[in-house]
Amino acid sequence: MTRATRWSVLAAALALATPAFGQSAAPDAAKMPATQGGAQQGTAGDAGAGKEAAHAELVDAKGNKVGWVRIRETPNGLILHTRLSGLPAGEHAFHVHEVGKCEPPFDSAGGHYNPGKKEHGFAVQGGYHAGDLPNITIPSEGAVEIDVFAVGLTVADGPNRLLDEDGSALIVHAGVDDYASQPSGNAGGRIACGVVKQGAMPAASGAGS
Repeated sequence: MTRATRWSVLAAALALATPAFGQSAAPDAAKMPATQGGAQQGTAGDAGAGKEAAHAELVDAKGNKVGWVRIRETPNGLILHTRLSGLPAGEHAFHVHEVGKCEPPFDSAGGHYNPGKKEHGFAVQGGYHAGDLPNITIPSEGAVEIDVFAVGLTVADGPNRLLDEDGSALIVHAGVDDYASQPSGNAGGRIACGVVKQGAMPAASGAGS
């Protein structure tokens, strides 16, 4: 396999503000998700600033490892440094789900993480779920490594924490999130799942930086 391709999905997030996504006016920029290319720091004075706060190791329905996510906290949300490989090429929906359990076919992870009880999708009034994220495109080479920024989420503190009573999981879908259909963007089946766990990725996982 060739070396994993790195790029930003900022363009995809910005494209959500155009009429092509089915809305007449751009959503509030302060609420829009976007990718973040470098900032990896916590709140000012936080001794843990810049450290990996949580992680997830993704597997497919057969139990094969297909990726990982390194999660870092910032004052405005979470940076999800994500690597995927061994999944079908093309565009895929990527979401945070409400339960930290990954039992194939991954329905065990529940619906999208949505503590605010909002509508699904960046392109609808009343949206979006806290767990809604931009689609990810896996190139024909078969691997991708990107940063995705999840606005307003935290790891263990506050109302939008991933590590609540039943945890949370990261899911890759077979299809594309259309950012509008209810309740989950018509994204298709769940092809990969990873339980969010506190702390840095274990060295034994073999995940690169």
